[in-house]
Amino acid sequence: MESIYLDHAATTPVHPEVIDVMTTVSKETFGNPSSVHLFGRKARKLLDEARRTVAKSINANEKEIIFTSGGTEADNLAIIGTAMANQHKGKHIITTPIEHHASLHAVEYLERQGFEIEYLPVYEDGRVTLEDLKERLREDTILVSVMMVNNETGVIQPIQELSKLVSGHQAYFHSDIVQAFGLYELDTQNLSVDLMAVSSHKINGPKGTGFLYIREGTAVHAQQHGGEQERKRRAGTENVPSIAGFQKAVELMNRERRDRKDEYQHYRDTFLETLEKESVDFSINGAKKYSAPTIVNISFPGMNVETLLTNFDLAGIAASSGSACTAGSVEPSHVLSEMYGAEDPRTTNSIRFSFGMANNKDQLRVAAEKISQIIKRLS
Repeated sequence: MESIYLDHAATTPVHPEVIDVMTTVSKETFGNPSSVHLFGRKARKLLDEARRTVAKSINANEKEIIFTSGGTEADNLAIIGTAMANQHKGKHIITTPIEHHASLHAVEYLERQGFEIEYLPVYEDGRVTLEDLKERLREDTILVSVMMVNNETGVIQPIQELSKLVSGHQAYFHSDIVQAFGLYELDTQNLSVDLMAVSSHKINGPKGTGFLYIREGTAVHAQQHGGEQERKRRAGTENVPSIAGFQKAVELMNRERRDRKDEYQHYRDTFLETLEKESVDFSINGAKKYSAPTIVNISFPGMNVETLLTNFDLAGIAASSGSACTAGSVEPSHVLSEMYGAEDPRTTNSIRFSFGMANNKDQLRVAAEKISQIIKRLS
């Protein structure tokens, strides 16, 4: 039985070319990039090249890129670091209740430190509105944090409009772009975002690596203390092999982005068309017209998440009930609860399917047919 991986929003397989780069660097360039001797300079050269590559991918200055251990650390540094550095201007922070837990738990921590957190309402289409942000923006607001593509529903937020509104205000604008980075061309010169968090393992790079874009002039306090690495923003010896692998993943992403996006959209369409053909009762959570091609969140009426995931796994299909950080949990999705209400059955009968490099068109058809059989058997 072939196993079919439909959980790319949790993590993606590492590209073979990325593995080759990491293996070579691990063997040949083991120096500490902070060392001044030949071994250190070789490592520093690789680090500098990687920084230039990822900066160019979002049209940023290389000095605005801080390498981190992944998206969670990047979100934490952006949110907590910015709040601590700007609390003399105010303690009001605006975000949404459907953020990744890397952001939600960061603002919850700040609330315990005396900051005031305000959440934008989320509607059934899975989006927030410019009007609601206008109403809540205050003189003492210091940070607005809204993710670009939701990791559970794939719904895209109106970041261009939201960030433009904040651009004339003292507040900084942060966005978790982890699920968006591999799909969309992002230009920091045209996007009024001050901080953006990225994770390597969502674009077929290694786990444990990412970066935070910090627009020049943005005040952020370091959250780790030690050496003076990463322009004193993130202490600790850089993981050169993983960062070099991340660079290769970004290069591949830049080269193949358009083809990947079209391919993943085709996978999504094939999957949904097959479910419809099999006459399965389902509905899509979130507005389809605002959704990324890599993620679809589906409600199966009368079903139960835990039962579905168990049966899917036994049939060789890997899917998820939501974010990877809560995988295995049977608690209702916090994202769907905000969209539909905590008592809505969609919060406990919905599955996230996400597509990527591990898939092909035939797999998506087979997976949908197997899922249809399971749904009919459990009905």
